[in-house]
Amino acid sequence: MKKSHMWIMILCCLIPIVGLAAVFLFKIPLSNVLLYGMILLCPLSHILMMKYMGHDHSSTEPDSQHQHHSASVTAPTQGERS
Repeated sequence: MKKSHMWIMILCCLIPIVGLAAVFLFKIPLSNVLLYGMILLCPLSHILMMKYMGHDHSSTEPDSQHQHHSASVTAPTQGERS
């Protein structure tokens, strides 16, 4: 396991614990915390996933798993439309 994955797992365990402690210590209404948490869950998890769970594109081998092909697409002209 990579060290960055270990830190992400630790953070994912500590953040809810700290959040619950803040709710009980500062008497924050739980409905507000859940509402804002649900709103922020999708964009934050997407950012973390894109940053830390990316693929290694540094491979210079021609037979690598990811091969990108580009195809040329031309728009139909007026004579070719049906």
